[in-house]
Order: sequence, then C-alpha cells, then structure tokens
Amino acid sequence: MRTRANSELIGFAFLGSCFLLFYFQKGIKLSESFFSDSLLTFNVVFISILLEALPFVLLGVIISGIIQVFVSEEQIRRFIPRNKFLAIIMSCLVGALFPACECGIVPIVRRLVGKGMPLFAGVGFLLTGPLINPIVIFSTYMAFGEDPKMALLRMVLGLITAMIITAMICVLFKKNQLKITKNSFHSEAQEQVKQPLLMRLRSMVEHAIDEFFDMGKFLIIGAVLAAFVQTFISTKSIVDLGDGLVGSTLVMMGLAYLLSLCSEADAFIAASFDHLLPKTSLLGFLIYGPMLDLKNTIMLMSVFKFRFVITLTILITTTVLAVLLLANPFI
Repeated sequence: MRTRANSELIGFAFLGSCFLLFYFQKGIKLSESFFSDSLLTFNVVFISILLEALPFVLLGVIISGIIQVFVSEEQIRRFIPRNKFLAIIMSCLVGALFPACECGIVPIVRRLVGKGMPLFAGVGFLLTGPLINPIVIFSTYMAFGEDPKMALLRMVLGLITAMIITAMICVLFKKNQLKITKNSFHSEAQEQVKQPLLMRLRSMVEHAIDEFFDMGKFLIIGAVLAAFVQTFISTKSIVDLGDGLVGSTLVMMGLAYLLSLCSEADAFIAASFDHLLPKTSLLGFLIYGPMLDLKNTIMLMSVFKFRFVITLTILITTTVLAVLLLANPFI
C-alpha cells in the first residue's frame, strides 16, 4: 500500500510519545540532562492535541470513504441548489449541523469537492462545521456560566461571517482548487460503482485508511507546531500585546490560530479571559479559531493549491475582524 511508509512513521512517533507520557505520568524520573520540564510539557501538550483531534479526523475519513464509494457526482449535483445564493445558505446551514472539528472536516470537503460539489459550497461546509455545530454551541453555553448570550452571538455572527466568506470565494474562484484533480476522483469512482457490495465496502475501508494516514502526517506536523507554541510562548505575553478593541481582538484571533484548540473545548479557554478582555475580543477567539488555526492550515495546504489557501486565510482574517467590529455596539 502506498501509505505503508507513512503509516509506520506516524505509528512509531505516536506510540513513542504515548510511551514517554505513560511513564512520566506514572512518576518514573528520567535524568534532567535528557528531559527538561519544558520537554515533558511539550510531550503532554502534543499528545493532548492529537488525542483531541484524532477521533474527529477518524470520523472525517470514514465519511470521506463513504462519499468516495457510495455517493455519485449526480447525487451531489442534485443535492446542491443551482441558485448560487441558495447554495451558499444551504452549505453553511448543513455544515452547522455536522459535529466535526476543523481537522476532521478537511478530508470530507476534499472528497465532496473532488466528487463535484462547487468549491464555494465546500468552503461553506468547511467553515461552519467546526464553528457552530450543536456540540460547540452547547459547550460555549456551559463555559460562560450557562449564559446563552455568548453561544447565541457565536452562532449568529459565525454564520454571517461564513456566508460572506463563502460568497466571496464564489466570486473569486470559478475552477477547482484541489491539488488532486476532479477527473482523478471521477475515474476512480466510476470503477467502484460497478463492483459488488462487499468489494465496495472494502474499497471504502481502504480509502478511509489511505485518507487517515494522508491527513495524519499533516495533523502531526501541525500538532508539533501548536505544542511548541503552547509550551514555549507565554499566553499572557501574547494577550498583553493587545491595546484597544482592534488590538485585543487581533491578539485573541492570533492566539486562537497558534493554540489550535479543538472547537468543542475552546470556549472554556476563552471564558478564562472573560474578566480581562471585552466580549468582542473573546468572540474573535471563538469564531476565528474553528475556521482557521495552525494545524488545519497545514492540512489545507496539503489538499488545496497554495494561492487558494492564502486567499482563504486573508478572507477569513479580514471578514471575522470586520464583522466583529461592526457588531461591537450590539455585543
């Protein structure tokens, strides 16, 4: 299998880190000349990020395999409205109902766009899935003392922001931006449609495994970078950089990008800054992070063309900031 070397490398790295973490937690002391406190912290954070993201990535690649083998291009075309305005609304609303993190949603969107979904509709799904799904909204409600205001603001402003970005992508990009062309997805799927059910189930599992290790290596790179930031860069020093509403909002957006937290848990981190920063800045953290962070940027770079990812990054950053500043009087 083409991913065998990658799977072995990832497996050794993951098991090795788990081995170290297990013994550190059991209290076995290793020589300080080999392992400093910072390295131990880095290891714990790295494993935490992986364990947090892997279930959602696994769910994502399974759904991706199902889409590849059992969903045809014709079915996708019938599902997406021909009217672009309705397609933008539908893609964002469907994404909002899907419980996925920003990493797990990437393989699903790659497969959907590869099978014929318009790029802008895939972006709508990509943005709202990790941001305003029911689990995220409920965790936000609980994190802020069972006060529905922040959860409601996150949902409404996040949905508005996602729709604006999706509309701009619709205008700016008319062609497929995948690194793997749509034709390669199409030809592969055509062969599988003719297979018996058991063969198609086997193909689905093989696709899910390939996708898992394909996405997994980029997830690990992103987790390493995010763990490095969390270990060696003080959160307080980053927050102290913010001066005024615009400055503090940009700082919290940057912090969300660097920390690369799972959207199901990020509200509890944001709530810890509730007494230090304005609500608008906290919403910058809550809306920007699920749309774009360090680890999912690396995964997006592996799937989409460089120019598209840079454009999407700029659009997300400017649109989130603009929407929050315009909405500030009502927050």
